Amino acid sequence: QVHLAESGGGLAQAGGSLRLSCAASGGTFSKWAMGWFRQTPGKEREFVAAITWSGGSTFYTDSVKGRFTVSRDNAKSTVFLQMSSLKPEDTAVYYCAADVAAPLTNDYTLTSQYEYDYWGQGTQVTVSS
Repeated sequence: QVHLAESGGGLAQAGGSLRLSCAASGGTFSKWAMGWFRQTPGKEREFVAAITWSGGSTFYTDSVKGRFTVSRDNAKSTVFLQMSSLKPEDTAVYYCAADVAAPLTNDYTLTSQYEYDYWGQGTQVTVSS
């Protein structure tokens, strides 16, 4: 059974930084593409960042480009989201997701939540003004 567990969320001041982690188990992590999404009450789930199964490409939504960095450590079966220059509008529940069919997936589809097969429970990020 595939399981994803996010951690690292919490409180931060505007301009500060947080690093989110997502530990995976139950599959071949090195062959999965991994994505980060976020959601606030009353809004649809929003794509944030993704990294291909090979780690060769990353993708970001425009609002976080230059501030967030997604990376992975296959030896630890963990994907990270380093968030810097945080803004109050970054406040949300952040979810990690796994595309277990990544070798068969076109990279551009990783921006869609419907591409992913498994989801973590989420971790709250709150940024104060």
